[in-house]
Amino acid sequence: MPNHKKPKISKTQKSNTKFIFVSGGVISGIGKGITSSSIGAILKAKGFSVSPVKVDMYLNQDAGTIRPQEHGEVWVTKDGIETDQDLGHYERFIGENIMRANYITTGQIYAEVLRKERAFEYNGEDVEAIPHVTDEIIRRWQVAGKGFDFCLIELGGTVGEYQNAIFFEATRIMKLRDPQTVFHIHVAYLPIPSYLGEMKSKPVQQSVRVLNSMGIEPDVVVGRSEVPMDDRRKERVALFCGVNKDHVLSNPDVGSIYEVPVILENQHAGEIILEKFGMKAKQQDLRQWKQLVHTIKTVKKEAHIAVVGKYFGVGKFQLADSYVSVIESIKHAAWANKVKPVMHWISSLDVEKQGAKAVLGKYDGIVVPGGFGSRGTEGMIQAIQYAREHKVPYLGLCYGMQMATIEFARNVAKLKNANTTEVDDDTPHPVIHIMPDQAKKMLNREYGASMRLGGWDCVLTRKTLTEKCYLDCGVIKKTGKPKINERHRHRYEFNNEYRDQLVKAGLVISGTTPDGQLVEIVELKDHPFFVGSQFHPEFQSRPLAPHPLFYGFMKAVVKLKK
Repeated sequence: MPNHKKPKISKTQKSNTKFIFVSGGVISGIGKGITSSSIGAILKAKGFSVSPVKVDMYLNQDAGTIRPQEHGEVWVTKDGIETDQDLGHYERFIGENIMRANYITTGQIYAEVLRKERAFEYNGEDVEAIPHVTDEIIRRWQVAGKGFDFCLIELGGTVGEYQNAIFFEATRIMKLRDPQTVFHIHVAYLPIPSYLGEMKSKPVQQSVRVLNSMGIEPDVVVGRSEVPMDDRRKERVALFCGVNKDHVLSNPDVGSIYEVPVILENQHAGEIILEKFGMKAKQQDLRQWKQLVHTIKTVKKEAHIAVVGKYFGVGKFQLADSYVSVIESIKHAAWANKVKPVMHWISSLDVEKQGAKAVLGKYDGIVVPGGFGSRGTEGMIQAIQYAREHKVPYLGLCYGMQMATIEFARNVAKLKNANTTEVDDDTPHPVIHIMPDQAKKMLNREYGASMRLGGWDCVLTRKTLTEKCYLDCGVIKKTGKPKINERHRHRYEFNNEYRDQLVKAGLVISGTTPDGQLVEIVELKDHPFFVGSQFHPEFQSRPLAPHPLFYGFMKAVVKLKK
């Protein structure tokens, strides 16, 4: 069974935080987030507390209004801020809840500087980028790091971009003021041109020179590449980038991102950092990570899971970033059940065109994740109907729960043309409708940070499949009130006017808000696994502690395969 006990955090000396900056070069999407997360996991395994921070360079105040195809998945923290997906990686690798102080955007910085100027908090000075903007950046980093041994700050974008220069300047000023507390890791790409067949280090050298031109010298260079760096390449990078050869670390492509902490620690990444700060490890404990990596590499039996969504297509490319937490959660649960997950990205539009049986007939389980709007919803409903009628394990997340309610209303409760008012304002049976407070916000065009967000309590119904999932994973006990806390991001909800009618037809309400007013989880009896949650369980799944609903889903998949 997965272990959901909260990891222990070492006590730290306040005001003695060490700041580790992680920057990237050559190309975007290079894996700074995974590198940062892995460094955090290594330091935590050595007995230190870590506060990871993501800095995004856009002028948005958060990620909530950005299209998933544009920016990838929106991650929601427990305290309700919509952030970059890298915070999800931080939580998964470090095993801690991360709060709004750990997410910073250029928009937030400028908004606060301008607020202070209007409030006369600069005492009549002319407000300038330096020192006022850089001081606000540094202040926020210090707030995020307060009380922790390490504050691990990922600088978004690529070195040399105009829009992130002010943040690099803030790191330079910070090191100038207190050089004993700052460490800089630069992650850059070493390509292998197919016509040459040789790994080239010049792009990394040029990237570090741009960094040098900003007054910053990296302490460590992490080389991202398709294959491990050889000694020759490490020597060249060390010579031209001004770092010790032992401080040039190789981070090659691997089968699973969860191998990266082990790969970096095998090159003494943690010891290099601690040596810089004159610190010693309190413990050495990467055993669980190594066991996880062993499981990932050795499981053979496959489970084929169809993720039926609407945000996969970007031009001619199919991207999984829109559902990265869902995908990782399926992996966590599969490995815990000793099977190899094989994911299949299914566009709900394809289901509409070709029919559910033709598209989904060969898969072991079906997941419908979150989403918004009307496009592709009929394909989702068809997929859910197929899962219900053919006894295929099904897990619906947020929109997937709403679509499951609509499918049940139409095809079991016989409520013709039942729908959500998000899709059809004129539906005769609005089994899903907008929350009253959200309707007012929409009229006032209050879109940013206005949904039902963050962690909310939910009380489970006893003797349900959902309760069994949480019991099996040790999240709740058999005695007392079966209460959980899960993260939300939605405007629409189950319409209570249809609650009795749908329950009478066989729909099981397996979780509600503590006051009983909002339906949070639905399920079906006489089915191997059919559960839909209004919340997003993927935000609380960890590689070493899979979420109970994903674990139960994969357990049902494995049982049926046997």
